[in-house]
Amino acid sequence: MKMYGIKNCDTIKKARKFLDAHNIECEFIDFRDQPIDEPTLQRFVNAIGWDKLINKRSTTYRQLTDAQKANITIELTLKNPTLIKRPVLVTGSDIKVGFSEKSYLELV
Repeated sequence: MKMYGIKNCDTIKKARKFLDAHNIECEFIDFRDQPIDEPTLQRFVNAIGWDKLINKRSTTYRQLTDAQKANITIELTLKNPTLIKRPVLVTGSDIKVGFSEKSYLELV
């Protein structure tokens, strides 16, 4: 199991705390320390789509031009990984985005 995000994100902290409390081991990958690669990002997009993957409330998203917002691309997201909604939790073939205690309880 892998969790992608940035370590200072409050939602990441909640998700990691939940996993720790339930003794669920998870490898954490910080986008800033280990930039996400194109095949991994493409896998996320293929699995859940851009609408669920992009955090439209993020500062990074709000700073994009209208043209960029209308055409989110792999290249743009690789350059700006904080566009990705956090956390992205990969468990086998399943990919969850964001943290919800209800969805995470399925892992217990």
